[in-house]
Amino acid sequence: QLQYAESGGGLVQFGGSLRLSCAPSGFSLDEYAIGWFRQAPGREREGVSCLNSGGRTPYYADSVKGRFTISRDTAKNTMYLQMNSLKPEDTGTYYCAFERLGGCRRKGPQEGDYDYWGQGIQVTVSS
Repeated sequence: QLQYAESGGGLVQFGGSLRLSCAPSGFSLDEYAIGWFRQAPGREREGVSCLNSGGRTPYYADSVKGRFTISRDTAKNTMYLQMNSLKPEDTGTYYCAFERLGGCRRKGPQEGDYDYWGQGIQVTVSS
């Protein structure tokens, strides 16, 4: 059974930073494209960022460009989302996702492309 060690969420003030981590067990990240999605209360889930299975060509949604950075550490089998200059509109549940030998679309991560999903990490940004 696949499991995901997720951490890094919480409550932060406007302008603060958080780093989300997601470490899957049961498969190796270096064969997988990775994506981060988020879902705000009352809204549909949206793709925030992605990286292809080669660890290249990152994508960022316009709403987070310049503030968020996606990365992975294959030695630790962990993916990250560094989030800086956080805003209240960044509040939501963040999901890590994985697609074996996948890419990162120019228009951003698409839910249907991903094979596995984390359980979600809650992020709340106060104004």
